[in-house]
Amino acid sequence: MTKTLKTFRRIGLTALAAALLAGVTAPAASAGQDRPELQQAVQEFVDAGFAGMQLRVRDERGEWTGSAGVRELGGTAKPPTNGHFRLGSTTKNFTATLVLQLVAEGRIGLDTPVAGLLPQFGLDSRITVRMLLQHTSGLFNHTGQYHPDGTVTPGIPWAGQEWVDKRFHTYQPEELVRLAVSKPAVFAPGAGWSYSNTNYVVARLLVEKLTGRPFADELDRRILRPLKLRDTLSPGAWAGMPKPYAHAYYRYENAGQWKTIDVTHQNPTWISSAGDMISTTKDLQTYFSALQSGKLLPAWLLAEMRVTHPGSESLYGFYGLGQFSQDLGPGCVGVVLNHNGGLNGYGSLMYSTPDGSKTLTASVTGGDAANDPAQAFPAALNKLVRTVFCGK
Repeated sequence: MTKTLKTFRRIGLTALAAALLAGVTAPAASAGQDRPELQQAVQEFVDAGFAGMQLRVRDERGEWTGSAGVRELGGTAKPPTNGHFRLGSTTKNFTATLVLQLVAEGRIGLDTPVAGLLPQFGLDSRITVRMLLQHTSGLFNHTGQYHPDGTVTPGIPWAGQEWVDKRFHTYQPEELVRLAVSKPAVFAPGAGWSYSNTNYVVARLLVEKLTGRPFADELDRRILRPLKLRDTLSPGAWAGMPKPYAHAYYRYENAGQWKTIDVTHQNPTWISSAGDMISTTKDLQTYFSALQSGKLLPAWLLAEMRVTHPGSESLYGFYGLGQFSQDLGPGCVGVVLNHNGGLNGYGSLMYSTPDGSKTLTASVTGGDAANDPAQAFPAALNKLVRTVFCGK
């Protein structure tokens, strides 16, 4: 599963932010010919082997949308730029924001132990809310624990023929947590950093315990409706996909044979609130800009989100609370915040400057290329991010 990263730094207002504060809507840029460098960056993902990609960029020049590749294998239509897609781990940022809203209301503290609120799981009494959101709890990753020596302890099936056969199976969140706590801890709470989807399933159950309402209802009440995110949802066991959408494909090897299947429809309960959401590039742009500009959380909690763990460095930066921070270096905007995601057949990108004025949101869909597009993904992503946030 694709991990994602974010960084932060205070920067001055761009022309777009100034226009918005003045109540003036910045002019929307048209797609394609007006931003050839963006269209080229999108095309490089398709050239790398992805079936299709859609991109939305919002900056001082307005809003640009574009796509490349195909909506469906065997067809010629491009992916819709208003198409729905599965977010994968980008979902974690929404989950973290929900939990932090409860912290802001005084319902729970960042350093409050969670075992007493969820006694049925026998969680280590030292695990706190902060540790869940920061991936420092030491909880086994229910989708499989990857060890430094390259070995893997299996968890819930999420790849290959085993996942294909169970892709419409429904898992309960409690089932995922019980699997995780049945395995040895990766380390003592707070003693290290390890990306674990289980942390965000526990966070979901914590939200439900504190509010007395289903997670999806709280998500809708606190974030989706206030921001008018009509194309975003937490689907539960629903395996469908709202229209319009580009089809997503999963290529895997079984018994020495390579197969490609359409996985647009799949039951995402195996990943739950760590990666199950559906959205569009427009809704992600609205959401992440609102979050970073202070519309969803008070300033002190935004600052907490941006405090990163030194042991979390990866291709995307360092991890804070539900997001990564990435310093792009000289000649760029400085630090950008992000949480990307991946789910079988799907990839999602979500980036913003710390003031929310410049954003990049995108979706890529898997195809049937014989090569592994994941090998070329880091270079293509780096070029795209630098094209948007560095102007090159």
